[in-house]
Amino acid sequence: MAAPSEEVEVLSVHHYTDRLFKFRVKRPRTFRFISGQFVMIGLRVEGKPLMRAYSVASPAWDEELEFFSIKVPNGPLTSRLQHIKVGESILISSRSVGSLVINSLKPGKRLFLVSTGTGIAPFASIMRDPETFEKFEEVYLTHTCRQVAELSYGKELTAALKEDPLCGEFASKFTHYTSTTREDYPFMGRITHLIENEKLFSDLGIPKLDPAHDRVMICGSIEMNHDMKALLEARDFTEGNQSSKGEYVLERAFVG
Repeated sequence: MAAPSEEVEVLSVHHYTDRLFKFRVKRPRTFRFISGQFVMIGLRVEGKPLMRAYSVASPAWDEELEFFSIKVPNGPLTSRLQHIKVGESILISSRSVGSLVINSLKPGKRLFLVSTGTGIAPFASIMRDPETFEKFEEVYLTHTCRQVAELSYGKELTAALKEDPLCGEFASKFTHYTSTTREDYPFMGRITHLIENEKLFSDLGIPKLDPAHDRVMICGSIEMNHDMKALLEARDFTEGNQSSKGEYVLERAFVG
């Protein structure tokens, strides 16, 4: 049975490209979630709710809820959602779910948040949660997109981290690594290739992945998720969940 939903007011909308936008809505008073989880949101279409799973991009302590979305021209929901305006409302379910959370990982030293496209959304939440920096000495966010402009949301988040009311003091522990696949950029290539050929680590001047003390969280395209899973398991990383912790976790809500 689907969780009940309620209408919430849209507080702000910002369009980054013709394919990407973010929006913030009022947080229902009783809504609870763990940074990294997702929730069903949507619109009422012809009198019926049209809902899709969206990672919450704001941290668990935020009084507002932020979402980062792609625009699909013929998408049942996003073709409509991309036109929302401040003061209008969307639907949000009452229950958050998902195992892409810190508590699904074993204790470690370094945390790698590996994302492509709008897969950065749950990490926008995790990177602004003090618990992340309390549990890990170093946090690395990788974000790979086709075009340079599509990296803007992550760069905006990183720039704001120093002034964050709860995580600003930890900004020195955070590193943001961006790459593109189709437009010229200082760092180019699929993140899986940059890990396999060890360019990611040479660019950052850090040791390569080691399951003894490294933990990895993955969210992006189906292909990237599958490839990262295979890459990590070939290096003796085991997948974790909230009942059995591991060295990596994968967002499965959007995996076919």
